[in-house]
Amino acid sequence: MKELKIQPIKNGSVIDHIPPGKALKVLRILSLPKKDTTSIISAVMNVPSETVGKKDIVKIEDKELDPDESDKVALIAPHATVNIIRDYEVIEKHALSIPNELVNIVKCPNPSCISNSNEPISPRFKVISKRPPIKLRCYYCEREPADIEAQII
Repeated sequence: MKELKIQPIKNGSVIDHIPPGKALKVLRILSLPKKDTTSIISAVMNVPSETVGKKDIVKIEDKELDPDESDKVALIAPHATVNIIRDYEVIEKHALSIPNELVNIVKCPNPSCISNSNEPISPRFKVISKRPPIKLRCYYCEREPADIEAQII
């Protein structure tokens, strides 16, 4: 039987251990792919895993995730890992974690919240629970979004 493999990337990021079926959401919150990009982006879904049964993997050529992007991904895949690749080698590997506070990561679902007005205020949330289901509370109006994934900026 012939096995197909995904081509390795020379430089970029590999997000591993994404829960099955969430790879496309990870791409959406990272606003990928962009219209003018020529970089290879790979999403593999339902890959067998000895530790978790099944998982998704996302490879993004020529892009290293910044801390805000990592925080966004952590809301969807709190147990994911990010591998930074340079010259085909993993030079850095770190597990994602949800910070205690999120600023400019999630939009408040309350239309009357001051963070949704024309005031120069950034959306800010306190993390109430890091264990699924993740719970956040708006710093300004104390609203807790029911669907966090839909509120990610």
